[in-house]
Amino acid sequence: MSGAAHKLDERDTVVAYELNGNCYLNVTAKCTLRCAFCPKFNGTWEVKGYDLTLFREPSVEEMIAAVGEVERYGEVVFCGLGEPTLRLEAILEVGRALKARGATIRLNTDGLANLVHGRDVTPELASAVDNVSISLNAQDEALYEEHTRPTRPGSYPALLDFAARARDAGMKVSLTALDGLPGVDIEACRAIAEELGVTFRRRVYNEVG
Repeated sequence: MSGAAHKLDERDTVVAYELNGNCYLNVTAKCTLRCAFCPKFNGTWEVKGYDLTLFREPSVEEMIAAVGEVERYGEVVFCGLGEPTLRLEAILEVGRALKARGATIRLNTDGLANLVHGRDVTPELASAVDNVSISLNAQDEALYEEHTRPTRPGSYPALLDFAARARDAGMKVSLTALDGLPGVDIEACRAIAEELGVTFRRRVYNEVG
């Protein structure tokens, strides 16, 4: 990609984009949350100069091709401005194919895959994903619901359970929260991660990517 975005064609959407030595895959625009702080709800689909508007979802073959030479990157990351696990079978196929070529795979997720799919999908994910970054977003359920506006009840406890199951499935798990998001107590979020036995990463409100 040489630092530029890989597009399906000149009129179409960005499939892969490069940030900080990693290759990010723009999997879907669909999401289980409606976060008030998400760029797409605030008039832009742009992340670090990349327009991530999706006119159609890229195929498995297109995502693999967009990555190119995996050894160029520290990680290949399932990301974008939607929830990658809504396309579970696609990311499993892509992840397994790229891991077979030596890639390290990270999943950026809201942690609601088990809730959405009605089963524990973490063993399947472990075959395709090395590292999982889960958006905790808040230290309690009430604040989480205020900021993320989930479409399914029980989302907050579901993401905590997903984090524990992903850890037990052998993936490296990190919880994240946005410093500066009103009401969010970063140290309380860090304590939740420590209690779960996973790592924590502080992100900064209004800094995307």
